[in-house]
Amino acid sequence: MSAIRVAIVGLGKIAHDQHLPAIAGSPEFELVAAATLAGTLADVPVFASVEAMLNADIAIDAIAMCQPPQVRFDAAVQAIRAGKHVLLEKPPGATLSEVEALTRLSDAAGTTLFAAWHSRFAPAVHDARAWLTERRINHVEITWKEDVRRWHPGQQWIWEPGGLGVFDPGINALSIATRILPRHFYLHDGTLDFPANRAAPIAAELNMIGMSGAPVHAVFDWRQTGPQTWDIVVDTDDGTLMLTHGGSRLTINGMARESAPEAEYAALYHHFAALIAKGESDVDRTPLRLVADAFLRCRRRDTDQIGRAHV
Repeated sequence: MSAIRVAIVGLGKIAHDQHLPAIAGSPEFELVAAATLAGTLADVPVFASVEAMLNADIAIDAIAMCQPPQVRFDAAVQAIRAGKHVLLEKPPGATLSEVEALTRLSDAAGTTLFAAWHSRFAPAVHDARAWLTERRINHVEITWKEDVRRWHPGQQWIWEPGGLGVFDPGINALSIATRILPRHFYLHDGTLDFPANRAAPIAAELNMIGMSGAPVHAVFDWRQTGPQTWDIVVDTDDGTLMLTHGGSRLTINGMARESAPEAEYAALYHHFAALIAKGESDVDRTPLRLVADAFLRCRRRDTDQIGRAHV
C-alpha cells in the first residue's frame, strides 16, 4: 500500500516539535507540501496559502491543520471541498459551531475528519481507561499546571478570543478525563482568572459532577514555575488510580504500572491512517464543549496585568 500523501498547514511550534517528526517517522505518510505565512522546509514546496497549495500541481491525499484555531476554519473548508482528508490539531476549532459545520461538510464529501486529541494517545491512558471501566468513581482531582513562558513563547494568538488561554493545555486534561472515566460528567460552576490586559484566562478552577454524583474537580494554572504538573487522580471503590506526567505514567494503589515509551503523535498519525483506510471520521467535541461551558458558566475574576514575558 502506498503512503498517504500529506500536507501540513502552519509551521509553528507544534508542527516542528510534533507533527513533522511524526510524519517523518511514519511509513504510512509522506510529506509532500506545506502552507504557512512564515517559514520554509528543506525538502518540500511551501506555499503562502492553502488555496495556492491546492491549486498547485501536487498530489495531496490529506492535510494536517496546525495553525491557530481562530484561522483554521476557512482552510479546513477549502481542503474538505477539494476532497482531502483533514486532521485538526487540538482544539479542533475556535467554536463548537465551526467543528459541527466541518463535520457535516466532511460527512457530505465522504472524507475523513479527525479531531486530534493527542493526549488521549499518551502511553498510560489506555490502561487507565481499562482499569476504571469496572470501578465506581468516588472523586476525581485534575491538576494541570505549567509555565506559559516555556510552552508558548511569542504566541500572542493564545491570549486572543478563541485562543483558549490556559485551556489550551487544560483541554488536554479534559480530553484524557473524558476518555478514561466510564461515565459522562458535566460542569457545575467554577472561576476563570483573566489578566486585566488579556482576553483569555491564565488560570481556571472547574467544579464538575459525574452522572453518578461523583465530584470531578480541576485546577488549571499557567503561572507554574519549576517542575510542571499534569496529574489526574481518581479515587474509586477499589483504590486510587494516579495518571501523571500528562498521561504517560500510571500508578494504581501505590504500585507503578509499566507503560510504553511516549509516542503520542506517532500513535495519532497511525490512527489517522486507519480512519482513512476505513473511510471513517473521529470528531469528539466533548472536551471543547466543557471548555465552552466554562466560558458560559464560570465566574470571572480579574488578575494583574501580564507583561511581554508571558507572550
